[in-house]
Amino acid sequence: MSVNTLPIIGITMGDPAGIGPEICIKALTDESIYEICRPLIIGDYSCIKYVASVICNCGFQINPVNNVKEARFAYGCIDVYNLSNVDIGQLHLGKVSRMAGKAAFESVKTAIELALDNEIDATVTAPINKEAINAAGYSFAGHTEIYAHYTNTKKYSMVLAHGNLRVAHVSTHVSLRQACDLVKKDRVIQVIELADSLCRQIGITKPRIAVAGLNPHCSENGMFGTEEMDEIIPAVEFAREKGINCIGPVAPDTVFSKAAGGFYDIVVAMYHDQGHIPLKLMGFRFDQEKGNLVGGINITLGLPIIRVSVDHGTAFDIAGKNIASPDSLKESIRYAVRLARSKNMR
Repeated sequence: MSVNTLPIIGITMGDPAGIGPEICIKALTDESIYEICRPLIIGDYSCIKYVASVICNCGFQINPVNNVKEARFAYGCIDVYNLSNVDIGQLHLGKVSRMAGKAAFESVKTAIELALDNEIDATVTAPINKEAINAAGYSFAGHTEIYAHYTNTKKYSMVLAHGNLRVAHVSTHVSLRQACDLVKKDRVIQVIELADSLCRQIGITKPRIAVAGLNPHCSENGMFGTEEMDEIIPAVEFAREKGINCIGPVAPDTVFSKAAGGFYDIVVAMYHDQGHIPLKLMGFRFDQEKGNLVGGINITLGLPIIRVSVDHGTAFDIAGKNIASPDSLKESIRYAVRLARSKNMR
């Protein structure tokens, strides 16, 4: 495949005070990334250059560009869509700051704009810090809400993935009490449909979808709640009538193990931690002696553009120590490429 036909993947640098710039640079020192796409970091040139030379000591050329057409997309040269929004003298690694939050937000907003204008084929996001974003004056709970706002998307869902385990969420950044109230038939149907669509986009022609229950043991026929009978079962029945291969509700304490074992292609979880805990148990490996390995990715479904993200935070505690793993970011880039190719084929 010609280099000029590879998808252009815009990678936001994340919070400059965190590990975002470091993992961006490390990911782009992997030559295999350039074999599948044309990567472009969206952020501040001075920050990327500082981290590349002082922290990572990677020896690669950092090429600032003002538009996508100026990028070289050549291994050994890291292209940066330069927003000039970080004062290196004022940047304190590992610390929440308004400047860092503003820079992180602007890189995300720019990536969205470039994707909407079809200048890039997909977006991949490095981690942001919600406190820093809000300190900069942007009232968003996270990436998902930023993307939904600037793409005017009303129906969307978060999917986490690691290996065979994929999880779509009915709700995410709300209180647990509110999450229970959001388990409604129409919303569950939406997420089932989005999950089915994602699987088909990544090449699973006959997706097998498991819908988790909300209550322990799926409420034991109403003994521990009525959400299964009133909302989840009717949603599953409706989806099946439309030809979607889904079952449920499946007991939440077993459905994720079965999915990881290959019984299902994706699980619809009812709330944030129900889906995040099993995924991160699979994808995150914390070892005090060998260091930490962080896998897993985050996809926002329902958007008019492609957004894939790392499934970890800014890790302020290790920022600037050159020990952050780029594995999740590289996995995100590969997923974004698959989705971009699927989109271009439709």
